[in-house]
Amino acid sequence: MYLRYQQFSHQLTQIYKTFRLIWAASRYWTMAWAGLLLVQGLIPIASVYTTRWLVDDLSSVMGQGFSQATINHVLLPVSLMAGILILSEVLQNIATLVRTQQSELVNDHLSQLIHQKSVEIDLACYESSDYYDHLNRIRNGASGQTLSLINSVGSFLQNSLTLLSMAAVLLSYSSWMPFLIIASALPILIIAVRLNREQYRWQINTTTDRRWLQYQEQLLTHSMSAPEVRLFSLGDFFQTSYQEIRHRLRTEQLNLISRQSVRRLVASLVSFAMTGFAFFWMFEQALLGAITLGDLALFYQALNRSQGMMRTVMTNLNQFHRNQLFIDDLFKFFDLQPTIFDPIEPQPISNISGEIRFKNVSFRYPGSQRFILNSFNLTIPIGKVVAIVGDNGAGKSTLTKLLCRFYDPERGSIELNGVDIKSFSIRELRRRITILFQYPVPYYLSAAESISLGDINRDATQESIKTAAKVAGADEIIQRLPDGYESQLGKMFPGGTDLSGGEWQRVALARAFFRQAPLIILDEPTSAMDPWAEMQWIDRFQTVAQGRTALLVTHRFPLAVRADIVHVMKEGQIVESGHHDELIMQGGLYAQSWSAQVNTDSKVAPIIPIGTGK
Repeated sequence: MYLRYQQFSHQLTQIYKTFRLIWAASRYWTMAWAGLLLVQGLIPIASVYTTRWLVDDLSSVMGQGFSQATINHVLLPVSLMAGILILSEVLQNIATLVRTQQSELVNDHLSQLIHQKSVEIDLACYESSDYYDHLNRIRNGASGQTLSLINSVGSFLQNSLTLLSMAAVLLSYSSWMPFLIIASALPILIIAVRLNREQYRWQINTTTDRRWLQYQEQLLTHSMSAPEVRLFSLGDFFQTSYQEIRHRLRTEQLNLISRQSVRRLVASLVSFAMTGFAFFWMFEQALLGAITLGDLALFYQALNRSQGMMRTVMTNLNQFHRNQLFIDDLFKFFDLQPTIFDPIEPQPISNISGEIRFKNVSFRYPGSQRFILNSFNLTIPIGKVVAIVGDNGAGKSTLTKLLCRFYDPERGSIELNGVDIKSFSIRELRRRITILFQYPVPYYLSAAESISLGDINRDATQESIKTAAKVAGADEIIQRLPDGYESQLGKMFPGGTDLSGGEWQRVALARAFFRQAPLIILDEPTSAMDPWAEMQWIDRFQTVAQGRTALLVTHRFPLAVRADIVHVMKEGQIVESGHHDELIMQGGLYAQSWSAQVNTDSKVAPIIPIGTGK
């Protein structure tokens, strides 16, 4: 009993939250929607009584011929009936307009809330497959169910108002008739609620399978995977896998629908038997002369409409139950709270004027038992270029994520200007950092827009954009495009020009340099460049880095050679530190890798892949 009360209370809470959401999105349209529901709910009862009036008047003049007197006798009820029909049609069209506008506003509002929540939540969410399942259900159904829930509730209220009016009419003829109408619809409702739960459980259990379908379809249709799919003849493999999953889901759904159809048929037969008894009683009363012809018409309409309304009310309850199950997912998504958040009273950051220190930092990614960093210590001096090199999985890229506060250490602290970075506003901390990630995003915008995204608060003049592009080595590439800096990048949209991997990387570098932040973090900044372009870029970077602090995560030795300090990482620890020449003299891991490259080809700019992992 207590569990049912909790469920009922939960449903009421969800309805309230849904109404608040819709009210915030479309206040005035929702008021119009509610007014229409009230008027449309009363029209059927007016139609029923007008029908009785018309039938009785027609009965009284039947056989008197077609004359002005007979026409005048029925003119008023006929006019009222016509007016009701016209009003009903007008209101129906107005309601369609109102619902359409309301739907558009609510969908836009929901999209805004989903996008806002997606930006707010921790990066750690993307480490969880459960999160992707949840987000998939939100995108494919739950958000669209919100307005459907309100429509079903609104339709329920409208039809309930009509049904109560019809029940009052039926009650004047028989005290048991309204209860029979209710009883005839109950089997359908009970079956529908059970089927909704089965359908919802099936949707939940197959979310991952449906995401696999989306992933495999993307592999078969996306330009990024197209060359490899063709070269390795993977088309048949992924098509077969796709069809196997589709066949399994299709079979499960067909079996589910088959079971549901049988149950619905049984419930409908029970309902039909009860309704048939009511119709038999109605004809019996007519044959006994207990009701007039007008009463018969009113009774028939009231009974027929009550039966239809009762089924509609049950359908509304069924829709509400189904929508409410999916909307639970939507509000659970909105209830997600980040664990990386601002302090109550953030300390100001005037500038990066002191060293950056990792003090006894231990960290592992969510869901993992392995520590990427364990009691890790590192000092990055102010105004220096520091290079981090190391094996795959040594933890190099993890340093950059922690420094940007995408994650917080499990133990230890990261200090900036002698203050734990948790004491700063996240937005203000990140504004002091510019970064090139290991896998930068190719923004399909104009070249100028793509670069200006590096600092959307800065005045993006043509000169400032070109300056950043020249430093990154992207200016010459962009000048060769059809419309220069106004050229659309990428082939996704009409008129676009695609770039090579190295060219995309230089545009991303220009975007990083466009933000004039005191701390520069570059994760594999030259990995897609050829040796000659790399050497030219390093010369330009020396100028950009002057007076700023730079952290370079790289496996390319030309970058390490030019760094003020080189740290070699292995298994989450710094194992060697010093300038390039000092490390060569030590004869350790760095010197061995350098020697191996030089001996391989002394004529080519040294490129030693000693690690690109986290």
